[in-house]
Amino acid sequence: MRVLPACLVALVAAAVPLLGRQVEVLQSARGIPAHIAGMFQEPIGFQQTASGQYFVFDRRAHAIYSIDRERTTATKLVSIGPEPGRLLGPTAFDTSPNGLMAVADAPNGVERIQFFNEKGEKTGGFTLPGRALPRVTLGSLVLSGAGSLQFTGRSILMNQPETGGLITEYGLAGTPLRTFGAFRRSPDDEDRDLRLAFNVGVPLADPTGGFYFVFQTGEPRFRKYTADGRLVFERAVQGRELDDLATVAPNTWPRREIDGERLPLVPPVVRTAAVDPVGRLWISFVVPFTYVYDRDGDLVRTVQFKGAEVISPQSLSFASPTRLLVTPGLYEFGVDGRDASDRAGGHFFIDAASAWRR
Repeated sequence: MRVLPACLVALVAAAVPLLGRQVEVLQSARGIPAHIAGMFQEPIGFQQTASGQYFVFDRRAHAIYSIDRERTTATKLVSIGPEPGRLLGPTAFDTSPNGLMAVADAPNGVERIQFFNEKGEKTGGFTLPGRALPRVTLGSLVLSGAGSLQFTGRSILMNQPETGGLITEYGLAGTPLRTFGAFRRSPDDEDRDLRLAFNVGVPLADPTGGFYFVFQTGEPRFRKYTADGRLVFERAVQGRELDDLATVAPNTWPRREIDGERLPLVPPVVRTAAVDPVGRLWISFVVPFTYVYDRDGDLVRTVQFKGAEVISPQSLSFASPTRLLVTPGLYEFGVDGRDASDRAGGHFFIDAASAWRR
């Protein structure tokens, strides 16, 4: 019989109440040191490029910072301002596999996308057509429109249901390339604003091919699409961790005034989502749980992230197949519950649930 090391006995014992619910608690391997993390006002984006350089998107400071791979120094790369090459009212940030950054902001209410290199130098950008309204918000965060940006390196993916589909893809010069993904039904399809709000979500490129779309409002669901935009499957997202959300789901949606328009107040269920390098979909909710689905759309894991306390992720970013960066807190986690890589500073950790199963 295998004997667990003494250092794991306490962890296993603490996990026993969770094992019946099949919840894995992942403890952070490390985070950005406190003297650096304290520089940021509201870091809602945390990513790392192949060179090892970290990037932090500070929404409230209207800025992007770089942190060296040893995590000893932070440098402001992009500062506040309405002019090109600066940020004002930023809503979303993403890096591409080739190390470029894309940021959405809205000076004077006009949404734009700007591209920056690793030195913070502007390399391009464009203004978005029309005027996308902030149909779904979570606190001060806009989850819809430009807030749903994903940068593939060759194009920009966004959810702009005003265009008539779930996923809209733009070229790097701002040319709309295509819109795909049929709407799902809303509680009242005659109410255009309500229908659009129930088709807000996160568009994601799958590194193994195709796309995912995760609905953020109403009944949680996701879809998988082929590279040419054909539907592969749709899955309902269900679990005991979401039962309380279902019981308090509203059946009326009062309107509030935003930018001179009265829009229905539709609360989100999904906070953020990401696809890992092997094609698994990670969905984080407004309650502190994350579901992981395999490439066939089957639920394979239920995860909680723990840093100084349990975290409800605002963003998820995979630095490698085994390393996940999470905000808030600027934490790093081992995806499989154990991270022995030297990138984690030589620390080895394992979550108790995984240890018990082995």
